Amino acid sequence: MDRMIDETTGGSVQRYTSIAIAIHWLSAALIIAQIILGLKFGDMPKGPARIEMFTWHKTVGVVILLLAIARLAVRLTNKPPAFPDDLPRWERVAAVWNHRLFYFLMFALPLTGLSLVGEHSPTGMTGLIGGISIPVLPYYGVAESHTILAWGMIGLLVLHVAAALKQQFFDKSIVADRMPPFHSPRG
Repeated sequence: MDRMIDETTGGSVQRYTSIAIAIHWLSAALIIAQIILGLKFGDMPKGPARIEMFTWHKTVGVVILLLAIARLAVRLTNKPPAFPDDLPRWERVAAVWNHRLFYFLMFALPLTGLSLVGEHSPTGMTGLIGGISIPVLPYYGVAESHTILAWGMIGLLVLHVAAALKQQFFDKSIVADRMPPFHSPRG
């Protein structure tokens, strides 16, 4: 865990490790891109442009899955920074469950997506950007589940961003110091 000095108290504030921070922001960017890709290609007419958009959607999904594996490994080997003592219990519980649900969805969405692709893959493989082929999963009627999980991800993302902005700008809490570039205002 990285530490920074709290200038008002002289004490140190625990932050996530640099690798955890990098994975967090890369995951965030890819999840937002994935949401945009998913919403966009879903409304496109059938044709080459839709197929290309879908290939990008599959590729970003696989990258998110790989990042989720790395993220979980980092999380299991590096204890996250402690919450500040003055953070209300309900906010701690909400933050912990929000993160747990994010982890679940970062695995479930790509896996249900690979199962969806399996419905239309006679070879058991699917192509990604760069000519890479990967195996699909057996289709288990997950189309509706994938959609529901995607909307759940959008809801969690909105909740997560709202909570971060609340901590940063309304509560001016030191909890903001845990994840750069946020920094609690002091003075």
